[in-house]
Amino acid sequence: MADVTKLLFLRHLRGTPTVWVRFQKRGRLRKEGTGQSFWYRPLVAVLSEVPVDDRELPLMFHARTADFADVTVQATVTYRIADPALAATRLDFSVDPYSGQARARPLDQVATLLSELAQQPALDLLARLPLAEALTVAIAQVRETVATALSDDARLGDIGVAVISARVVEIRPEPELERSLQTPTREAVQQDADKATYARRAQAVERERAIAENEMQNKIELARREQQLVEQKGANDRRKSELAAAAELVAAQGAAEKERALATAHADRVRAVGTAEAEAEAARMSAYRDLPSTVLHALALRELAGRLPEIGQLTVTPDLLTGALARLAEDSR
Repeated sequence: MADVTKLLFLRHLRGTPTVWVRFQKRGRLRKEGTGQSFWYRPLVAVLSEVPVDDRELPLMFHARTADFADVTVQATVTYRIADPALAATRLDFSVDPYSGQARARPLDQVATLLSELAQQPALDLLARLPLAEALTVAIAQVRETVATALSDDARLGDIGVAVISARVVEIRPEPELERSLQTPTREAVQQDADKATYARRAQAVERERAIAENEMQNKIELARREQQLVEQKGANDRRKSELAAAAELVAAQGAAEKERALATAHADRVRAVGTAEAEAEAARMSAYRDLPSTVLHALALRELAGRLPEIGQLTVTPDLLTGALARLAEDSR
């Protein structure tokens, strides 16, 4: 909407680039176009404003398919007023010259016409299609049908309206019917989810089994190594015992050899002493062989006296002395 400014008995209008303005004075055209700015007298001025920008018209309507299913169609139509001069003569786009407010709502008329023109071909098309096809492949067909119908309609050209595009957002059945249609898909998705769950559980069980088997193999390997360690320790202990026994045997043999050597040496020493004593005795006997008997008796007495115990007092009687002197005299003869 253009801006209207008051100054005494005059008014100033300033338009916008997207609003087409027509100014007539006493039935004569004075100005028209977009982006207009001018002064005028409200008493003699006739103003019309036509928006020429692109506008979106959302549509939502119900339709019935060939199998008597109720569906909701949601679409959007993009249009603009391509011939504002023609539209200003066919529809009421006039504005109050004093306030600049629109006197009517012509765009509502355009929206109603577009809605009716878009619904009719869509209803005819959906009435020939079953529900499953209407929900899957009919969206593109409905879009093309609506776009063709709007572009070829002569009534829109008569009021200067051009349709730029038509889009079908969605076609949906009733909520209960939609849930029924979604049930097989939900069941299939649930089955796939269950399969995935079972597969994940089976994989988890397989992993647990592999882990348990790995742990068992580790325990078996540890037991085997422990057995090897025990066997090696036993072998080492036996080897130590054998080495200790061998060492003790060597020590015993060395001690026996030493004792035998000592015994041999002692025997040799005893033998040598005996031999020396025998040789000395033989030499002494050889020396005694040539001595007279009196000398021998004297030596015997001396040796005997050396072996007799100590005598504190000796009593010599005349009988004893007489007998000893007699034997001595006999020996001397």
